[in-house]
Amino acid sequence: MRKLKIIEHISLDGVIQHSADDGDFPYSDWTAPYRTQAGRDAVMAAQGERFDLLLGRRTYDIWSGFWPKAPSSPMGDRLNAATKFIATHRPKSLEWGPFESLGPDIVEGIRRIKSQNGPDLILWGSSTLTSTVLERGLADEVVLIAYPVLLGTGKRIFAEGTPAHSFELVSTNALPSGVIFSTYKVAGPLKTG
Repeated sequence: MRKLKIIEHISLDGVIQHSADDGDFPYSDWTAPYRTQAGRDAVMAAQGERFDLLLGRRTYDIWSGFWPKAPSSPMGDRLNAATKFIATHRPKSLEWGPFESLGPDIVEGIRRIKSQNGPDLILWGSSTLTSTVLERGLADEVVLIAYPVLLGTGKRIFAEGTPAHSFELVSTNALPSGVIFSTYKVAGPLKTG
């Protein structure tokens, strides 16, 4: 059975949006000033040597316009080689492969893929898909790459109405740039008082 990891670049106020391609957003590429070799190495370690991608259609469209044309690099080569499992109603328009549509029932599609043998699934982007994965108990781990910025506007990691959950801290790594990598295991429903 595959493990499903959610990995997100996130501001201190929970914003994951990075570009105006994804709506009216004034802070394109806000992570750029913090990019370092140590950060890239930490992202690659979080993803693992081999993985497949679980992407919402918007993230797929944004990434497919960049990564297939990017110069060869350890990060780009891994992303291009990964099988992309896409939540889409337009599977015939997919071109950046290898790829597979999740089918009409996204939750069942993810369950099917998780039950198969293969590398970990990495979910990048897509606040809608992230919320669905957590709500249905499909996520195993959440890796938050927190940047020391407040954006005040933009898509948040979890959609309004995402069910409350508890997480257990697995590890944390503070980089000299101020970026903090925190890995959490999904621990189940929220426990209170």
